Amino acid sequence: MASYSPCTDQKSDTLDAGNVEDFKVHVFKSSSELLEKLHEKWSKVEKQPYPAMYSSTYGGIILDPALMVIPIDDHMVHRGHGVFDTAIILNGFIYELDVHLNRFLRSASKAKISSPFPRSTLQSILVQLAAASQIKKGTLRYWLSAGPGNFLLTPAESSTPAFYAVVIDENFSQCKEGVKVITSTIPMKSPDFATMKNVNYLPNVLSKLEAEEKGAFASIWVDEEGYIAEGPNVNVAFITHDKELVVPFFDKILSGCTVLRLLELAPKLVEQGRLKGVKTTNLTVEEAKSSAEMMFVGSTLPVLPIITWDEQPIGDGKVGELTMALSDLVWEDMVAGPTGTQRIAVPYI
Repeated sequence: MASYSPCTDQKSDTLDAGNVEDFKVHVFKSSSELLEKLHEKWSKVEKQPYPAMYSSTYGGIILDPALMVIPIDDHMVHRGHGVFDTAIILNGFIYELDVHLNRFLRSASKAKISSPFPRSTLQSILVQLAAASQIKKGTLRYWLSAGPGNFLLTPAESSTPAFYAVVIDENFSQCKEGVKVITSTIPMKSPDFATMKNVNYLPNVLSKLEAEEKGAFASIWVDEEGYIAEGPNVNVAFITHDKELVVPFFDKILSGCTVLRLLELAPKLVEQGRLKGVKTTNLTVEEAKSSAEMMFVGSTLPVLPIITWDEQPIGDGKVGELTMALSDLVWEDMVAGPTGTQRIAVPYI
């Protein structure tokens, strides 16, 4: 019996590429030739967005952007077997690195990735990387990968997990303008994956794109029970008409470090009599949309007012007073919070 070959029998599905002899793929015959090409590319960039990178596969810090690469057989690249986290650098201090590293290692444990270094060494690498970058304001993003070694589902027994990090020269400031959001139609991740900060962000990307295509800033996910979940890469919080700060439970979503810090700082407004209370709970869409104020909470925002949801105003459709009061609390913590715990001074050379 003749075997079926899709390569020979489905000719109608083949793209017409014209005469293939008209297109010649260049073969780089030396590393120096390739490096020259990469340097040519980066020479056209007016401002270097990535001043420094660390790679455990290289064993050090890289300042040349042409060499900031990851092996193609790294399992984070071709299988998504990796986790990541982010901290910000503001005025020469790294904010909340400890809590981000704790979450980072919890995510790695869930993803069955062991760290090539102890926690103290990871922190030391990140601080030294920030110093080498000379950046006073930006973001520090870092990854743990199952590592390079093969193209199978699971890494080779001889593979070593890899640690990568990069400093991004990024300008950000306290958000004071309100944005529009929509309800996402993209299925959200299951709790096992949503509570782990892994590199599989396709649902998040599609959710963000869906919002942008409709003229909104971002989308809001609603879980299968009809409760508010989170944004594509930020948490969401609400102020009720009774002046309570309400944040959705974290059992099905990522516990954002910034929103957790917000929950620690918000009682100051309760003491001042401006807020009645602070709590985490389940909120239905109806309850959330009828709130007095609404906001996104995330590292570089740190609080972003939301004034419209699905073309309906939140409250009076203006940036809320309590939203900005909460934003001020977090921003002040970022700028002048306790050193050594909330903020780590970068030892620039």
